[in-house]
Amino acid sequence: MKRQDHLPQRIGHLSSFETTKTGVTLNTEDELVDVVFYTEGSVRIRARKKGGDDQTFSYAVVATPGEVDFSLQDEAHALILASNQLVVKIEKAPLRFIFMTPEGAVINEEEEKLGIMWIGHEVGSYRKLQPGERFIGLGEKTGNLDRAGKAYQHWNSDSFAYAHDEDPLYLSTPFYMGIHSGLCYGIFFDNTYRSVFNFGASNNRFSSFTAPDGEMDYYFIHQPGIGKIIEDYTHITGRPELPPLWSLGFQQCRYSYYPQKEVMNIARNFREREIPADVIYLDIHYMDQYKVFTWDNKRFPDPDGMVRELKEMGFHVILIVDPGVKVEEGYKYYDEGLAGDLFAKYPDGTNYTAKVWPGWCHFPDFTNPKTRDWWGESYKIHVDNGIEGYWNDMNEPATWGKRIPDIVEFEYEGHKATIRKANNVYGMQMARSTFEGVRKQLNGRRPFVLSRAGFSGIQRYAAVWTGDNIANDEHMMAGIRMLTAMGLTGIPFCGYDVGGFAGEASNELFARWVSIGAFSPFYRAHSMINSRDAEPWAFGEEVEEISKNYINLRYRLLPYLYSCFYETAMSGMPIQRSLAIEYPHEKRVYSGAYQNQYLFGPNILVAPVASTRQTIKVFLPEGDWYDLYTDKYYNGDHEYFVPTPKERLPVFVRGGGVVLMQSKINHTKEKPEPTMEVHVYNGAAGDFLYFEDDGETYEYETGNYYRRHLKFDGEACTFSLSEVEGSFKSKFSHAKLYFHGFGDESLNVQLDGQTLEIKKEDYRFIEPISDLDPWHFEPDQSNVVKELPYAIFALKDGEMKLNW
Repeated sequence: MKRQDHLPQRIGHLSSFETTKTGVTLNTEDELVDVVFYTEGSVRIRARKKGGDDQTFSYAVVATPGEVDFSLQDEAHALILASNQLVVKIEKAPLRFIFMTPEGAVINEEEEKLGIMWIGHEVGSYRKLQPGERFIGLGEKTGNLDRAGKAYQHWNSDSFAYAHDEDPLYLSTPFYMGIHSGLCYGIFFDNTYRSVFNFGASNNRFSSFTAPDGEMDYYFIHQPGIGKIIEDYTHITGRPELPPLWSLGFQQCRYSYYPQKEVMNIARNFREREIPADVIYLDIHYMDQYKVFTWDNKRFPDPDGMVRELKEMGFHVILIVDPGVKVEEGYKYYDEGLAGDLFAKYPDGTNYTAKVWPGWCHFPDFTNPKTRDWWGESYKIHVDNGIEGYWNDMNEPATWGKRIPDIVEFEYEGHKATIRKANNVYGMQMARSTFEGVRKQLNGRRPFVLSRAGFSGIQRYAAVWTGDNIANDEHMMAGIRMLTAMGLTGIPFCGYDVGGFAGEASNELFARWVSIGAFSPFYRAHSMINSRDAEPWAFGEEVEEISKNYINLRYRLLPYLYSCFYETAMSGMPIQRSLAIEYPHEKRVYSGAYQNQYLFGPNILVAPVASTRQTIKVFLPEGDWYDLYTDKYYNGDHEYFVPTPKERLPVFVRGGGVVLMQSKINHTKEKPEPTMEVHVYNGAAGDFLYFEDDGETYEYETGNYYRRHLKFDGEACTFSLSEVEGSFKSKFSHAKLYFHGFGDESLNVQLDGQTLEIKKEDYRFIEPISDLDPWHFEPDQSNVVKELPYAIFALKDGEMKLNW
């Protein structure tokens, strides 16, 4: 019978198979399928038509198959491929994949009558919906934490002032996790075409992922917990390096700060007002007619001097760099791009041309290694200015008209492709070019790159933010969920424009947003041209003081936060952590009332709240919890009403957890006081890994770091510090221990092999400011808001102090 390619065609029957060192290769009449183990719990399924383009190249994947012990049984109707952690049952007629635990429980399976299908070039995988199945992940997507009942597409798009439920946006990460029946799994679809993920939208039969072309190439991951699935996923797609410490500070941006005098005025305002900050951004107006790698010499007559003076004040400058290269003979980068044949093209070899900020532009083909090398080297002008941070914007790629013709071609590492395949990786490869090129020029210092667009693996090169959001509560709350979803998909360094880019924030909205932003991985305020000023002091004295307090708190938490970034570099665990990571089967985590809550690192729980709310209900998971500001104790696995005036963001600390703090500083180059605060909270067992290095070089890779475990054993009521690892000398010479919530209990502190028992009679109790509002603003009293209070137990002669 003649094949009807315009109708769905299911994958064929198994005709033969061959065992390999890492799995098995399957043959049908028309298809070839590879089943390859990468770890004990992760396996790649790659199905393609015979006679097609056999392309094994991937921009996303950096891992290679591991040495996994597995068995293969050839039964009458199925092949059984099994590791110690995962069983893949492959039905033969037709091919159908069922993923099970070693005990035989079905984790996930293809729909019995559908499975892998083609409609012409379109390929899809149709998978049986499990009872009560939830779906999380997909990265930068609007909507609920649980994606069930919805469909989403991946197509990087310029989405100015997007609706709170708009899709797609700027970033594509086709990875999700399914949760049901006490089990969880992850699927990464490594296909860069415009893919669609359907989680039971408009049907009650299946979930699916499809693409209009390319291969059915996906990775199935099963682990006992969500955190371990993320660890396997980031093993496959890569993890970020440690960022420079200064990039964790507060960053101030506007479209645009100019001329040079205005930039310096902004910097002086921060320092005179003693509001900590580390970064000032320059948007497109610093350039000569918006041409990349140039300066407008009238607006910025002395960029070298400006950057040097800002560095002396503790500021780094980050420059925006867009991909469009102006078509202009005599313009250095246009001429070089033409001579090197480095731009994207039409099929007849003509360079593709479209309008963006400079006018008519050509667009570098970042899928060509020659182009990436050239672009990376082109940053020399700005590296020579002393600039170490770069902001790649408009790299979806964006053009006026928002419709690049499908026939535009890219080199794609020697496998020529059109924009249909290259669109979703364009921004990622631009960020890669920036990161790799600048890193080579910084003489061992770490660069910082911020990208608007990307694909799975972007975390290896850049931080990401949620683009051109709007100044309203809906966007603020949607941005929180987008960040937690990006963390679930391997992108830990992410943020939103605090205060909203489009529109104008009210005083109350900015106060709330800047407090929530203090507990985000990437902390930047940004606003649009022709709108009100949006620096912390632009919203009045009260909001300025609220902003100052939360930004100060962010800087005090840097020892904790930087240690969390080290954990991310080692394991892929996100900074902003959905509660679904630790509590995937707790239904309240997915409730509309609580889905915005998240953990900031392992021990701090943040309950975001809209600026219009004066009280909210929070859900605290099982365990012991303490109010960060007052030490009020809360028993977990319960819901509580808490007050939320604009100066008070609900923040809680996990019992058994450790939180590290330093003294206030104005920027990260300023040295804190030599004594670090170690806050220990009574509860279950906890283990926090502290990490410190110089914060700017790669010397940590060769052992020049300071690392130690801080452990609390709730059952034995013992706190201990491990031996120091590494050769780096800490900036702290001593540490003060603050013990929270211990009451009548005695505590054993173990250090250097010795145990010190601290009893109740050795304590004095420092009363929290519980009957006063610690944030109360009193304009007739020096305009100073009181410091954050901490209820602590301490030794009679002062807090317990030890050598660090």
